[in-house]
Amino acid sequence: MINFKKSMKNLRAVDGYLGSAVINFMGETLYIDYKRTGVDVEYSASLFNNALRKISKSTVEVGLSDAAFIETRTFDGHIFLISSAGDQYEDNFSKLNVFAIFRDDGNVGLAKMMIDKTSQRMSKMMAEL
Repeated sequence: MINFKKSMKNLRAVDGYLGSAVINFMGETLYIDYKRTGVDVEYSASLFNNALRKISKSTVEVGLSDAAFIETRTFDGHIFLISSAGDQYEDNFSKLNVFAIFRDDGNVGLAKMMIDKTSQRMSKMMAEL
């Protein structure tokens, strides 16, 4: 099985990091880190996962593929939800979404790159199980 804590280590080290979660295709939480924030990260990740699925229905209806990324900017932070695989894998088992919360003064560019790389790496490991 995947060691999600180890897989998320580099993301947790990015300046401004507050919390994160890894969610499977069905919306179940596989990993959660909420120690730096007073937010219910698991619930928040589920809400954003639901929003991504609704947005994906809309993108498909206009003739595009599923949505793969949500970024929400607020006055004091950033919230990301990145889908790992999109259409890359046929099975839903290997599709993972990574949810992360960052302060507004954090390294947002690096955070996006790390989330994308981490989610793809974990998805590949899931596909190999």
